[in-house]
Amino acid sequence: MIEPIIGRYLHLQIEGKPHRVYVEEAGQGVPLLCLHTAGSDTRQWRGLMNDAAVTQNFRCITFDLPWHGKSSPPEGWWQEEYKLTTAAYVAAIMAVVEGLSLERPIVMGCSIGGRVVLELAASQGARLGGVIGLQSSSHVDPYYDTSWTHRADVHGGEVCAGVVSGLMAPQSPEDERWETLWHYMQGGPGIFRGDLHFYKAEGDLRPRLAQIDTTLCPVWLLTGEYDYSCSPEATLETAAAIAGSEVEIMSKLGHFPMSEHYAHFAEFLRPLLARILDARVSKGGNEQ
Repeated sequence: MIEPIIGRYLHLQIEGKPHRVYVEEAGQGVPLLCLHTAGSDTRQWRGLMNDAAVTQNFRCITFDLPWHGKSSPPEGWWQEEYKLTTAAYVAAIMAVVEGLSLERPIVMGCSIGGRVVLELAASQGARLGGVIGLQSSSHVDPYYDTSWTHRADVHGGEVCAGVVSGLMAPQSPEDERWETLWHYMQGGPGIFRGDLHFYKAEGDLRPRLAQIDTTLCPVWLLTGEYDYSCSPEATLETAAAIAGSEVEIMSKLGHFPMSEHYAHFAEFLRPLLARILDARVSKGGNEQ
């Protein structure tokens, strides 16, 4: 069997530097752009990309951030320390939107992706059809020491996997949980730590929430009940600060719903996507 996922490279200018970004697509219809978590890559979305119930109406797109997966760092990367900033994150996402000529895409992100979609709703809302935040909160209080993720005396990838291993639900299938951890074990040196610079240091978005207009860019938040990084309480607090947002706490799921137990996650996602599709069609939205 050959899966319906198509992978290609997209050449982009991001913050004035040329990048070769790896992009995967499956399906047709409303563009649904999916953002992976810190230190991981597009493989987290393979369940979604192979879900015919979704891809029959949605053009599912995901990409490896620069420095992640199959997207190499920019030229001269060895001369700098990787630190993901809000500006760089938004620039990369919008460069993909422009590079693929996506018209008012729905953007769905998890963890750091769930955080940055809040910034996208605030600053890019007129260009989007809405955002779906998985494990989304406006800030997090640090609870781990990231220095252990990049040291000469330990295996950085195994430490990264260890940091996130407890964030998944105990009901999630063992093979899917371990596949999620395998992706973390393969990250580049210092990349997980650099992503967490945005998550725990630079990307506190509490001041931005009041600027989100959900009549222009709807906001839907879905959080697994077993997540202690982005807890249900943190998501509910974030939703309360965004007038018109919708929130649901997902049972038997943790921090990586799309990769730790996709079949169960789909029970929450598919009804939401059906509602989004109905609303888009009723408004005569373009389904490219």
